[in-house]
Amino acid sequence: MSSDAGRAIAAPALDSISDRFHSAVAVDGGKPGSKELDLGSPVSPLRDGDTSAGVTITSSSSSSSGSITGRTGPNAVGRKFDGKSHSGEILGSSGSSPAGADGAGSGGSSNWKPGHRRTGSGPFIFSGGGGGGACSATSPAANVLPAGNICPSGRIGKTGMISRSSARSDVLGSGTGNYGHGSIMRGGAAAGRPPPESMSLQGSTDSVKRAMASMDPEEVKRTGNEQYKRGHFGDALKLYDRAISMCPGNASCHSNRAAALIATGRLTEAVRECEEAVRLDPTYWRAHQRLASLYLRLGQVEEAQKHIFSSGQQLDHAESQKLQAIERHLGRCASARKIGDWKNALRETGAAIAAGADSSTLLLASKAEALLQLHRLKEADSVLSTTSKLETAPTSSTQTTFGMLSSSYFYIVRAQVEMAMGRFESAVACAERAAQLDPQSAEVAAVLGNVKSVVRARSRGNELFNSGRFTEASVAYGEGLKVDPSNPVLYCNRAACWSKLGQWEKSIEDCDEALIIHPNYTKALLRRAASNAKLERWAEAVQDYEVLRNDLPGDIEVAEALSHAQISLKKSRGEEASSLKFGGKVVEISGPEQFRAALSLPGVSVAHFVSALNQQCLQMSPFLDTLSTKYPSVNFLKVDVDESPEIAGAESIRIVPTFKIYRNGSRVKEMICPSRQVLECSVRHYGL
Repeated sequence: MSSDAGRAIAAPALDSISDRFHSAVAVDGGKPGSKELDLGSPVSPLRDGDTSAGVTITSSSSSSSGSITGRTGPNAVGRKFDGKSHSGEILGSSGSSPAGADGAGSGGSSNWKPGHRRTGSGPFIFSGGGGGGACSATSPAANVLPAGNICPSGRIGKTGMISRSSARSDVLGSGTGNYGHGSIMRGGAAAGRPPPESMSLQGSTDSVKRAMASMDPEEVKRTGNEQYKRGHFGDALKLYDRAISMCPGNASCHSNRAAALIATGRLTEAVRECEEAVRLDPTYWRAHQRLASLYLRLGQVEEAQKHIFSSGQQLDHAESQKLQAIERHLGRCASARKIGDWKNALRETGAAIAAGADSSTLLLASKAEALLQLHRLKEADSVLSTTSKLETAPTSSTQTTFGMLSSSYFYIVRAQVEMAMGRFESAVACAERAAQLDPQSAEVAAVLGNVKSVVRARSRGNELFNSGRFTEASVAYGEGLKVDPSNPVLYCNRAACWSKLGQWEKSIEDCDEALIIHPNYTKALLRRAASNAKLERWAEAVQDYEVLRNDLPGDIEVAEALSHAQISLKKSRGEEASSLKFGGKVVEISGPEQFRAALSLPGVSVAHFVSALNQQCLQMSPFLDTLSTKYPSVNFLKVDVDESPEIAGAESIRIVPTFKIYRNGSRVKEMICPSRQVLECSVRHYGL
């Protein structure tokens, strides 16, 4: 997912086209003209007016039960839907006045003031300012009660609630500390009560269930807005779907659903919802602005500009620069592509993506095309594979990219990458799809013709090769290379023909060409290594077989070929290798004379000093067996220091496991408790 998409989850609204677009990216509030709120901030369970006032705690000598009351504010009353009204699109708070300003949401007298009074031997009664809600609390009877408020502020917060001014909650408890009965417990819920998070979650679930069962579309949408603000986008989508089914002609429902889809990264669906909102109400400027922002992320500058102008709003400086940057980089990319400057084309494509067009499949295709032309085939294939995670962006039937219809460009690039990777059937299918979408494009027609020509040449060459007609097969592959001179598969296939004909130099040359285009191409490495072996170029053969062994660690044929090449390399250097064979083994040393005799052998020896009681030694021993198979030209020795203390003393072994590497009897390296990687690197370095 893109960084912008990540921000959409953290702060539910989509990045706006401008600061003035903020309200288009957020979903609409409870009524037209309501005050905007930053949707990135946590959503309080109370309205602004409620949370700004202190919580009132009352008590009565006749009742000890607690209750919390309060309503959501002026928008608690449903509004009638109509086809044109955009009431209910989330903006944030439904108003800036206190909750009790219009008589809604006050759970008690709004004229109470901070203070306290004592009624006989009954409990204290604390009152806080404001009427955001009320709850009662009592403390056990006590002979002695402290005078004055327990809380210097005159307020006691709700159980588990974190006030705006403090990161911890003051909870009324029943401890017997210095405060006596009713003392303050810091930071926790009262015993037996569920944590506030679970209470909030349960309340949210209940409200969703109630709204889904409601027949009032306004209530359904309002609950969807609440879930959106809480970051519960799945629930918000379900509620918006229900509201749309009840009132399909309401544009704000479609726009709100688009906001939730953006937050979940489903940009193409969001485009469709915004388009529907604009269709229902062509003057709906928030939907136009949201569409402009979406099209910028999708890399479609012309579509973004169309909706910016339709909204009748102007971009601020920052957003104007963003739009201009994407447009500028796309223009430079097109110019570089036209003259074949693929390095600059790659650079400008990346810059356009970084500037904000982070969800554009067309820009990713452009990046893949540049990588392909720069012979970075594996990277090009990887870039295209990421497009499968993105939805195909909707495009108009006339929109063009690099002189061809945008709908066909992606398939053209994919066809060329598929062909280079040897997936010829898929390449033909992609090229034919591009031709169906853009039958008038000369470039599309040329690519389709090239793909079909290469596929025919490859098929013909394979038939001739399987028939043993290697010279004719090499000619057939060459015909394909005339059409596509950067196809590594055709080079590798022709190299196989040269190998069969005993023309090892030509085989190596074609393998070199294939590996320039497609590094680590397994078949090309195998054929080049075999050809070098035929020419007794053992160092080059060992180098290729080493790469293959790392890529194919379980391939016995590769391991055996590597062993043969290593032994031959030893012999070519005049070193003794008569005792070496594929799949060498570790020799266990039982005495000083055997140890000296082993070190006197020509070549490299690796001595592993171990103790049977040491766990690390036991873990390294199997790895030494593996190394002896991979490097048969190296002598591997194991010395148990407990059974051969004389050898351990002579070699000054104080810590196990210790490894020593000897060349022709002389020590060249010593390692104490090395990692497997360090040990193998050292064996490879001295053993070849």
